[in-house]
Amino acid sequence: MSQLVFDPSKVMNIDYTKRTEYLDGLEAIKAAHKVLKEITYTPSLPDKGYTNRTLYVNVDTLEIKEKPVTQTMKDVFIGGRGFGLYHLWNAVKPTTRWNDPENEIIISPGPVSGMTQYAGTGKSLVVSLSPQTDIPIDSNVGGFYGPLLKFSGFDALELQGKSDKDVILFIDGQKGIIRIEEAPTDPVDSHVLAEILTHMYAENEADLPNISVVSTGAAAEHSLIGMLNFSFYDRRRKCVRFKQAGRGGIGTVFRNKRIRALVVRGPKVAGDLNHPVDPETIAKTGVKYHKEIRENDGTQCMMRRNGTAHIVEIMDAYDLLPVHNFQYGSHPDVHKIDSSYWQQRCTQHTVDGCWYGCSMACAKGADGLVLKTGPYKGDMVTVDGPEYENAAGLGSNCGVFDPDYLLELNFYCDTYGICTITYGTLTAFVMECYQRGILNNTSSRTAGAILSSSTTSAWRTRASSTPSTCRRNRWPSRAATR
Repeated sequence: MSQLVFDPSKVMNIDYTKRTEYLDGLEAIKAAHKVLKEITYTPSLPDKGYTNRTLYVNVDTLEIKEKPVTQTMKDVFIGGRGFGLYHLWNAVKPTTRWNDPENEIIISPGPVSGMTQYAGTGKSLVVSLSPQTDIPIDSNVGGFYGPLLKFSGFDALELQGKSDKDVILFIDGQKGIIRIEEAPTDPVDSHVLAEILTHMYAENEADLPNISVVSTGAAAEHSLIGMLNFSFYDRRRKCVRFKQAGRGGIGTVFRNKRIRALVVRGPKVAGDLNHPVDPETIAKTGVKYHKEIRENDGTQCMMRRNGTAHIVEIMDAYDLLPVHNFQYGSHPDVHKIDSSYWQQRCTQHTVDGCWYGCSMACAKGADGLVLKTGPYKGDMVTVDGPEYENAAGLGSNCGVFDPDYLLELNFYCDTYGICTITYGTLTAFVMECYQRGILNNTSSRTAGAILSSSTTSAWRTRASSTPSTCRRNRWPSRAATR
């Protein structure tokens, strides 16, 4: 496989500041909110990576309290996953199911959260009992919520109970206020909801980057594969964007608890808010680290230009790309959705990290996408990604090699709050069932659901012309050249 050469002249000329706005009705939505519980607290910044307290909220009883972080927690359960599993262990019983009130959602950003000297420190871990398995699941996610929660004074957030109404939890780390609000008329879809809430809770335009929203969408209420969108405000694009906690169905748990959204308003971010033990060494090592990424990424990982989608062509070259429900490992149309396309389609002349100081900058934005289908047909949106999992899962695995439709699939999965990896895998499986005659549009097994015949016919044609020895290997035309 030859090294891909980047040609800046081929990057699409798209105005990354233009998109459809969704702020109509903001004041009416805000007026409909009703305060159910409000307390005050004393905000604090981390010391050596820890604020030494966590926040517990029960959305049923409206209990809000702080819990201490013990030295044992730091020594034994270090990191966001550790804190999450610790709190979950102490919250549930062996008989607890995912939709029981005592099941918790724990969000914890870990001790290095928010450090601007290293890539990836905007990450949080989300832990809960999965609706797919009824056992613990953790999901890794970027965005601003975790660091702003940390800088507002808390090492973790525990959510327990089940509300009988849609609620929003607001943490104001500037004023020291925690509030549970009823939200009866808030939008359901994430891209609309997050934009409205970001502007609702920011005090002015300069305050917008200090707001982060956690939300999901309608699909999370009607499936077991719901995910969570963690927002971050893009100063240059002047819009709200997302990273996803996709795995395990935690978005389904979120909506089962009737949580509409979490909103945090943190302090203005600076490079020293984490207060590490040895800031001089951190800074010196960070300079070297950023330099290595900047100098080597263009010839190695290409994360800064393409994000994780750069491995599409690598997986294809090694017969590892999922194609048509993993029946093949490569496809002749892969060039339509690999790095050669995405480095032209994704905006390249602006910074694209999902946290301050992240030189990896893999949160690539595909701007100027005009939607062709669905309730938002005709709207212009920015789509984050696609990540490799989306390009492969929603793309090649489902036989979709039209990059705009792939982006549109990505958009609707995000705003509806559904895991793209799981959705792509399930869809590809159903498509193969149609391809092989296990299901059809008159089958009682589909409960009346109809799958478009064009795609399944194409799959069926390929399958009938493919030797059985090739069906789980290379695409036929390439297998013949071996």
